[in-house]
Amino acid sequence: MKKYLLAAGSLLLATFSVVAQQQQGVVTYDRISKVQFSFQGMPGGMEQQMPSTRTDKFELTFGNNQSLWKAAEQENDETNDIRGGEDGGVHVRMVVAGSNDVLYTNFETGKKVEKREMFDKTFVIDDTINKLKWKMTGESKTILGLPCIKATTTKIVTRMMMNMDNGKTERKEFQDTSVVVAWFTTSIPVSAGPAEYQGQLPGLILEMDIKDGTQIFKATGIAEKADLAVIKEPTGKKHLSPEEFKKEREKMMKEMEQNNQGGQRIIRMN
Repeated sequence: MKKYLLAAGSLLLATFSVVAQQQQGVVTYDRISKVQFSFQGMPGGMEQQMPSTRTDKFELTFGNNQSLWKAAEQENDETNDIRGGEDGGVHVRMVVAGSNDVLYTNFETGKKVEKREMFDKTFVIDDTINKLKWKMTGESKTILGLPCIKATTTKIVTRMMMNMDNGKTERKEFQDTSVVVAWFTTSIPVSAGPAEYQGQLPGLILEMDIKDGTQIFKATGIAEKADLAVIKEPTGKKHLSPEEFKKEREKMMKEMEQNNQGGQRIIRMN
């Protein structure tokens, strides 16, 4: 009887140890994004020179009921230079912004704080977790050796369309409904995931498909331990609301367009 109790106690202790290890960690993700541009009237087949997809790496650190999302070290350059015209007089530089952006989330309080860099300026935005309505599909698969459950939701987002017509850049905002598919694992019972999808599901999100492959996140590795000291709110002299940041961004985009009316075009992807 004593041997049985000792064995049962050892098993229970081992179970608690595994669960404790799953409360913190570092996940690396690949983000694959479709790149779509319209270069009507631009010379030299510039539209054909633009890449159709781009892959960027990100890192999610979680623990103590908090998370920190940021870009990881990139293997590829963050710019794509494309020249058009017989003399190469038209130069388009595609700059992928956000390599120093950080998103902090506190799951207990529902607070999130984001640091955004735009045009050599840094902004700190205070916000709260926006809970989406998820539907469990009953489907399952294994990702990185962990059993995952499929969930879906819809999200209305504001997108920006940029056109270049005869050297003139035009921007237009429009509302778009995106279908989001997530695969999460309750084996790591932390409500974290890629990008802004924090605090959504009762387990770690390891894979996401947004709008039929327009943007895909895939976990490529999971570390069981994390440096919890790095999970902290971004700091700055001035904190903005999401609405205030949107106004600042619009102002800076207009200034950028006015300053780039010559042959060179700089396109920033967020």
